[in-house]
This record gives sequence, structure tokens and C-alpha cells, in this order.
Amino acid sequence: MPEEEWPQIAVVGAGAVGCYFGGMLARAGAPVTLIGRAPHVEAINRDGLFIDSVHFKERVSVSASTEIGAVRDARLVLFSVKTVDTENAAKSLAPHLAPDTIVVSLQNGVDNAERIDLAAGIQAIPTVVYIAAAMIGAGRVRHSGRGDLIIGNPLPNHDTSESELAGVAATFTRAGVPCRISENITAELWEKLIMNCAYNAISALSRMKYGRIAQDPGAIEVMKRVVIEAVEVGKAAGVRLSADTMIAAVLKLGNEAMPEALSSTAQDIARGKPTEIDSLNGFLVRRGAELGVPTPVNQTLHGLVKLLEQTAFESVRQ
Repeated sequence: MPEEEWPQIAVVGAGAVGCYFGGMLARAGAPVTLIGRAPHVEAINRDGLFIDSVHFKERVSVSASTEIGAVRDARLVLFSVKTVDTENAAKSLAPHLAPDTIVVSLQNGVDNAERIDLAAGIQAIPTVVYIAAAMIGAGRVRHSGRGDLIIGNPLPNHDTSESELAGVAATFTRAGVPCRISENITAELWEKLIMNCAYNAISALSRMKYGRIAQDPGAIEVMKRVVIEAVEVGKAAGVRLSADTMIAAVLKLGNEAMPEALSSTAQDIARGKPTEIDSLNGFLVRRGAELGVPTPVNQTLHGLVKLLEQTAFESVRQ
């Protein structure tokens, strides 16, 4: 991707994360098509995408579609569907991709690139996403913290070249989105997983933002236990992490980097939508069971959010 040329870009799953990063690329001049749900698509095609950022407030002109076939001319696809939709979305996407199209997975969890490959033979680039964002109306996204990416190449059979990774990073950086290439993306994915496991469930159960959670003594103790369990599961899986370092990073995230963030799990519960908790605390519980590592605190949080999820879904249906 030469610096003087923008690649044609499509965003599959234009929710808060997809709209923010796709919107930033479009704001910088890249040709972007957001693919999402009808209410957002109609509003974006009519009025543009409104980005309410901590840095600016701006209406961005960008194309939008409800059809997955709109990716057909894209050279770069941002894959930002919920983890529960990964396999189905990958299978729908595959027939429309050009052979040289690069797919970047902007998703929570540590195994999405592998799942995308297994489901549809698409070798997606795994990405660690740090952002506080939420849809606040049709075609309107609010950005309240961070907004940076880490990309890498963890799979032994992955044929993404260093120059392609560099091109992706340069494209985001040119649009004002910090993006670096990691030599150990697996560890970075686990670090983000632990951040999510520490905050998402507690935020959903308490309806609190990260800053409040990180100041509450009881919540801090729960988060510490979540981190310790997660680090032990990671070690058993061959990922070396420090519990002390991760606890410090978790508290810094809530106190300094993203105090105004409300977790995506909390946002999903509020809308009566399925959450990604199975790919967060639930993932740790499953991996822990497979590896013989007990995870009682993560299991408790996972079970409580699943119960809350059912209640929220039933409330919306009524």
C-alpha cells in the first residue's frame, strides 16, 4: 500500500469500534464503506457519520451498506463483528474477497484469527484494540478514551508479510490512529483479554464506568483475583505474564487511560443484546478446565453475566 495512495477499505460490523476506526480513516481521506445494520446505514448515508470524540466533534462523509457484497473492491477489510458472530460473518465474507485483500480482526478475545481461518480459510491479522467507544444513536459514535491498535502475525502458517503488516500500520497511523507491530502478538492479546476480564463483567453487573470501579476497594480485590487466575491459565497455555505487572496495568487503565469507559458488555446488556462474555471470562474458565487451572472468580463473573444477559434479553422482548 504506497503511502501516497489510500487502499479501498470496508468495515464488516460497523458498530462502535468499526465506526470509530472506519470513520477516522474516512476523515483522513480514505475511501471507506461501512457495512452494518439498516438504521445506522440509513443515517450515515443520509447525514454522514457523526464522531463525538474526546479530540473533536465532526460529521464525516462515508459510504455505508447493509450488504456484505460491498466488500468486493476492498483491499483492506476491518472485521469488527461481535465474537459470537465470527464464524458466520467469516463464511459470508469469504466469497466476496479479492485474492490480495488483507483482513484485520478488530475483535475482543485471543483466538479470533484462528477461528476466522478455520471457518472460512481467511488468514486475518489479529489486532489488539484499546478504545472506549459507544454508539449513541443511529450513525453517531462517541469516543471517550484511547483509540490505538497493535497488530501482529501469530500463526505459524500465516503468510502475511512484514511489508503488508507495515502497510496496514502505516495506513492507520496516517489517519491519526496509533498502530504498532508486535513481535509477540499472542502475549499482547492475552494482556488485552485480562483487561477485559477484569472490567467487562464488573462494569455490566454494576453499571459503572472503569474509573469508579478502579477506585472501589472491593472491586479492586475482585479484579486482582481475576488477573491472578488469568495469568495462571496463560502460563499453563505457554503465555508468560506477570500478575503484578498486569494488576498495575489494569488499575492504570481505569484510573488514567479510560476512566469514562463503560464496557461493551454493559452496553450489550443495556440494549438486551448477547454479550461477548463467553469469549472473555468464559474463555478463561474453559481453558482453565482444559489445563487443570481453577478459575472460581472468573467462573462466578461469567455465570452472573450470563444470568443477567438472559434477564436483559427477556426484558427487551417484552
